[in-house]
Amino acid sequence: MVAIKSDQEIEDFVRGCTFMGTGGGGDPKDGIAWLRAARDEGKEIALVNHAEIPDDAWTVCPFLMGSIAPLTEETKRRMQKLGLTRDAYKSIQAESVRLLEEHMGVTVGAIVAIELGGSNTPGAIAAAARLGISAVDGDYTGRAIPEVPQTTPYLASLPLWPISSVDKYGNRVVIKESTGYEMAERIGKFLAAASFGLAGQAGFLFKGSDMKRVVIPGTLSKCWEIGRSIRTSREVGRDSVKEIVNELDGWFLFEGEVSNKEWEDKEGYYWGTHTITGLGEFKGSEFKIWFKNENHFSWLNGKPYVASPDMLIVVDRETGEPFMNAAIAEGNRVAVIGLRAVEEFRSPKGLDILGPGHFGFKTDYTPIEKLIGG
Repeated sequence: MVAIKSDQEIEDFVRGCTFMGTGGGGDPKDGIAWLRAARDEGKEIALVNHAEIPDDAWTVCPFLMGSIAPLTEETKRRMQKLGLTRDAYKSIQAESVRLLEEHMGVTVGAIVAIELGGSNTPGAIAAAARLGISAVDGDYTGRAIPEVPQTTPYLASLPLWPISSVDKYGNRVVIKESTGYEMAERIGKFLAAASFGLAGQAGFLFKGSDMKRVVIPGTLSKCWEIGRSIRTSREVGRDSVKEIVNELDGWFLFEGEVSNKEWEDKEGYYWGTHTITGLGEFKGSEFKIWFKNENHFSWLNGKPYVASPDMLIVVDRETGEPFMNAAIAEGNRVAVIGLRAVEEFRSPKGLDILGPGHFGFKTDYTPIEKLIGG
């Protein structure tokens, strides 16, 4: 068991989750606040090895569903009229688990995070702490993703539904059945969009034996290590960006200044493109990243470059702090880091759901190591 106790440990963990969130995965400020609140209420925040979960124990995956796009003033006024003004729960993820337990008549013994990200992962861990159950050191994606089907349970043809949905204002819904993963995702998005933000949802109700088949083990403790490494290298004056690239066997793809940002809130997702004008060794070059919540496609000097399922991670060039896409602004000096995808998503079924074609790009996927070498 790995216990997370101090403020610094919480911040390091969330920093690493944000890094692996590839621009999405939720706001790290929320992730830090949820973990601190659970700890300050005397809850134990700990990660356990997946092998320690009994095969017959029920496991579930609570996650945040919805757009991370900023709220407009018009939207805020509409929310006021609909009575969406007061938080009803301390943790919508924990409440979604309780609702699913109630609906199915089961008792959940362990929580698994759906993905890695600044609030989605800490939110799942905080929910486990509040429920007094185990949080597995692992997840179902190895990064952050915009769509629920982009997970290892989908690749293994395990069921997603029933899904419980709870927003922070007290609206509660259960999706009992669906015609498929994509329709379940669509319904979940509309439920979140109804309250103009995020809903806590819970699905992937599996026995421990099935969870062990599809979980990607050790990813949460790895996030903690990443976050700690970025901080400690920065504190002693080393280049935290290049050090973390070396530690993770990744690639330093680009360095420059964000010169343009285009975005829209569309279909419950945060869509857009960041343009980065090169500096240093990349002066005279241009890098573009397209995102749908997370970063999924890039161009170097107008030519298609690194794409999902491989990871595009944007960090502050000076501090190494990872950026959530909603926080990136014109004028930021950034570095772009590339990492290999989890191998399961390089399979034909994985590429079909998370490769360039899925996002509408007519470009075949080329593994990052073949594009760049190494």
